[in-house]
Amino acid sequence: MGNSKGSRRRFGSVRQYRSGRWTAGYRALDGQEFRSPETFATKRDAEIWLSQIEADLSRGDWQDPDAGAVNFKEYALQWVVERGLSATTEELYRRLLRLHILPAFEGRDLDEITPPRVRSWRTERLATTGAATTVAKAYRLLKAIMETAVDDELIRRNPCRIKGAGKESAAERRIATVGQVDALANAVGPRWRLMVYLGAYGPMRPEEQAELRRKDADLDALTVTVRMAAPELTTGRRAVGDTKSAAGRRIVVLPAFLRTELRRHLDWYAEKGPDGLLFVGEKGKPFRRSTFGRKWRRARAAVGLPEGFRFYDLRHTGHTLATRSGATLKDTMVRAGQSSERAALIYQHSDLGRQQEVATGLDELVRTERRKSAGKADAGPSGADLVQDAWRGLDHR
Repeated sequence: MGNSKGSRRRFGSVRQYRSGRWTAGYRALDGQEFRSPETFATKRDAEIWLSQIEADLSRGDWQDPDAGAVNFKEYALQWVVERGLSATTEELYRRLLRLHILPAFEGRDLDEITPPRVRSWRTERLATTGAATTVAKAYRLLKAIMETAVDDELIRRNPCRIKGAGKESAAERRIATVGQVDALANAVGPRWRLMVYLGAYGPMRPEEQAELRRKDADLDALTVTVRMAAPELTTGRRAVGDTKSAAGRRIVVLPAFLRTELRRHLDWYAEKGPDGLLFVGEKGKPFRRSTFGRKWRRARAAVGLPEGFRFYDLRHTGHTLATRSGATLKDTMVRAGQSSERAALIYQHSDLGRQQEVATGLDELVRTERRKSAGKADAGPSGADLVQDAWRGLDHR
């Protein structure tokens, strides 16, 4: 429908339609013409809208109104591709998108994802799943994607503005006793017992142990060098690659009580040759999370630990015991291959010599705990007795 009236201004112009409603138009800095996305009831309303546009242009805050017309699903999937993520992180992000984010936003453009819609989505996810930790991860991912859209100048502000929504409140990790670690090592069987000890007293992640090679174990120096990691994806594929962070590549000094464990494992179970895997299954295949998981669950039940006690909790046990033996927080971080900017600024240096001191302290602590347990013979066999009995049986196979 044509115009009946028009009005020229210093910036932009306003016009009245025959219907009585008003529209406004302007030229951006590049000369491109734009018109208001909606009509106004009065001329004054149209002029106020133009004044806001003019102010945005003068401050450099103006944004192409068509910029946000980008489909969220396409943008999010491309975002994942461009991040250069590790295989496990990419798998996690794609799962969070598929199960929690895309069902709500895949049909919308970036500029249609507003703070109210984000709040409604989060509320619905919490009510439906009851998994606060997972929802926090999904929220952080959505916020990161939308923050990149802000950087790309596709939207003006990030719609994810819920204070504290991305924080996780994880339950307190369980700590195993020295006797329980020994009992777990016995229960998983001789082929995997060293993995339990390295998980607790290394403390090494299962994906790091999965890629350990014979050449990484130095029996004379009693060290294990972590160079790579091989996490297992949900598809069953081993994603061999770098450790979780640069700090993950490290030399771990083992406590002296593990010398016999390491020597016997190298003699009996590790693949031959310097590049042979340290941990392989009964059929000579690489370590598999699914296979070990069944053994771990049976061992955990036999020891009487709760279902929530994970293999990863052995690392927390190792942290705690190392600290009790005199290690600083930086010492435990180096030992476990953990790194963060905050830690790099706060924590003091911990070199290989200091790590040897920590290993010695850990050795003394475990031996002391085993002696205490052995002194309670009337209560049944101790963890140390179980360890020695297990190896005597194996030595006389």
